[in-house]
Amino acid sequence: MHAIEEQLPCSMLYAGSNLSFGMVVMLLPWLVTLQCILPFPARPTGGAGAVAMLIGPNAPLTFNKIQSSHMVNVYDFYKPDLSSEFPTVDGKISIQCYLSALDACFRRHSEKDGRPDVSLDDFDYFCFHALYCKLVQKSFARLCVNDYVFHLKNGDENADSKYPDLVPFKHLELEETYFNRELEQAAVKCSKAAFETKTLPSLMLASMVGNMYTPSLYGGLVSLLVNTTAESLLGKRIGMFSYGSGLASTMFSLHVSKDQEKIEKLLALINDVPSRLEARSAVSAAEFTAILNAKEDAYNKAPYQPVDSFDTLTPGACITF
Repeated sequence: MHAIEEQLPCSMLYAGSNLSFGMVVMLLPWLVTLQCILPFPARPTGGAGAVAMLIGPNAPLTFNKIQSSHMVNVYDFYKPDLSSEFPTVDGKISIQCYLSALDACFRRHSEKDGRPDVSLDDFDYFCFHALYCKLVQKSFARLCVNDYVFHLKNGDENADSKYPDLVPFKHLELEETYFNRELEQAAVKCSKAAFETKTLPSLMLASMVGNMYTPSLYGGLVSLLVNTTAESLLGKRIGMFSYGSGLASTMFSLHVSKDQEKIEKLLALINDVPSRLEARSAVSAAEFTAILNAKEDAYNKAPYQPVDSFDTLTPGACITF
């Protein structure tokens, strides 16, 4: 009942993937979000971003037909008070929801693939919805745990030798391990080299911008492409894990074309991302807080006349009242 493949785009974090899956003609989806949370320690993880994708035939990146989804009705992150711009958050439940969705999607994805030797190794790179960067590393480690469990249950005699650090935990049920510190540390240790090759390059935007919500996963894809050469991408498979609180999640993959000219043209379109990041204006923590306080005061006020200067806006930015 949880393996739902279609939904209305009511989960803000997941909406980008949901829209992409439904597009079979040439369209241009825009994924835009600004994240603001209450002035607690997690506030610096908030970010803002926008990603636009042209979807159509003869693309340099193509969707694999195999995808798996997991959806559950849960109140881990929601907005019961529409007079406030801030959500209600249960951090511990949110982490458990994210990891349980990852577990379910990986298991179903492996089952749908149908090959007896299906493995995490089938993915050359892996991008995640990034709530924060440390969670992404833990999630990649969690995939290694899932890969180990999957091969154990399928009688693979090489499972223990592939993941020796996980052998002491082989008798645990996944549902019991969301906050098992010892298992987490062992998994991070045994997956470190693979993480640095397959996923770390995708965290450039997340580490410099923060959680962008809807475009988060696709910001990861952009980061991976920016930090990888065309030669290294040719013919490769990129795993993608999309997640939205509430919750909705899907695991799918993209195949990179073997046509080097196509890939080089794609990379040329985004090669200015690092310089655009460097061109940002730095502000103090006090100024940042003042800006967010002004934004909070203006929330739900209409009509509203902006009081700040437009001088810091990027040339060409659209201003509407």
